[in-house]
Amino acid sequence: MAVSLRNPSAPGYGEDAYLQTDTRAMSVATALFFMVGFLTCLNDVLIPHLKSIFELNYAQALFVQLAFFTSYFVFSYPAGKLVDKFGYKKTMVAGLLVMACGAFGFLPAAGSALFPIFLLALVVLAAGMTIVQVAVNPYVTVIGPPATASSRLNLAQAFNSVGTFIAPFFGSVLILATAPAPATPEKLSSMTEIARQSYRAAQASTVRMPYIGIGLTLVLLAIALATIKLKTKHGISQNTQDFRPGAFAEALYSADSIWRHPWLLFGALGIFVYVGAEVSIGSLLVNFMGLPEIGGVPETHAAKLLMLYWGGAMIGRFIGSAILQKVKTGTALGIAGIGALLLVALSLLTHGHTAMWALLAVGFFNSIMFPSIFTLGIQDLGSLTSKGSSLMIAAVLGGAVIPYLTGTLADHIGLHPAFIIPAFCYIYIAIFGFVAIKRSVASGA
Repeated sequence: MAVSLRNPSAPGYGEDAYLQTDTRAMSVATALFFMVGFLTCLNDVLIPHLKSIFELNYAQALFVQLAFFTSYFVFSYPAGKLVDKFGYKKTMVAGLLVMACGAFGFLPAAGSALFPIFLLALVVLAAGMTIVQVAVNPYVTVIGPPATASSRLNLAQAFNSVGTFIAPFFGSVLILATAPAPATPEKLSSMTEIARQSYRAAQASTVRMPYIGIGLTLVLLAIALATIKLKTKHGISQNTQDFRPGAFAEALYSADSIWRHPWLLFGALGIFVYVGAEVSIGSLLVNFMGLPEIGGVPETHAAKLLMLYWGGAMIGRFIGSAILQKVKTGTALGIAGIGALLLVALSLLTHGHTAMWALLAVGFFNSIMFPSIFTLGIQDLGSLTSKGSSLMIAAVLGGAVIPYLTGTLADHIGLHPAFIIPAFCYIYIAIFGFVAIKRSVASGA
């Protein structure tokens, strides 16, 4: 997840800053952002597949996101320490190799056909992704002129969106479409335990080749990165704390603390509910589109339609970038929050294709939320900007908590009405944006 944050104290700002962007380094960075977005979104296809294989309820299926995003939170601070000790490049190489180990972990998971092994592989995969992101975000700011650092981060984030856009199609064709026809609950219940486990292994085997390919690609990226001489003059980051949860705790011992800045705290809550709402909808859309009263769409086709949700976010990011040059951040965020809320409400109050297309369209309004909330949250923090940024990134944990709560509610009242939880999230985001309109803009912001 890229964050457009200009930090004058960061490496690359000063007399020895580059006059031109290191294009090779930027190419590597964009490839990493693409892989992170791709693998994150691939979970949205994996969830309904594993739910079907292991006969999981919604809450159990969303343990995928719980494991994934909790891992992101837990490993961020250790990853920052790796950057401090070994520098950007070695940390990125290490992260890619850890990601590869997680991808290859899908082989024993499929062979054993055990859901906990899949979760373990996802934890390892997410740990590697966290290591990569902690290193690559600040690295992008030091491989070119300070004046274009924000532009480089936005470009890298665009490639992240390309990855999220492509992943559903990849998962549909190579995972869902190649799986044998799923057995009915009645047939499963009539099977012996040995026959049921054999059936699960056959269904789970469809993830092997895709994740072998992903693992090999990650290894090749690691080798390529290790052999490229990148021209950074800074082996160690001075602004790593901007991107690793945990560092913000140090502020408790300072005269001025991040806990005394309400805009930051409200912004962190905004990040928490935004990521939670976006992931909740994305994770459950395939199952939602398959409901008889919504569309009865087969999983393979629903996974392709999921591209519209993430594609809307990608398009909205480009449009929003232009709009934000002329419209106040708070105004744009408030309107986006209202737009998303109205679409979720329309989906809740209707059935059939109207409900389906309304929820798919929410992705467009999600597009500007993360950078807008982030910017408003860290505004005017001064010397506490690094620690405030850490708190904001820590709030990504919402991607673990809120989907699980949505899944739990779906198990009790049904999947369709359970989207009331993301609706409440968007209410908060809209209020946060509109209240921020009257807030004065920091100089240089």
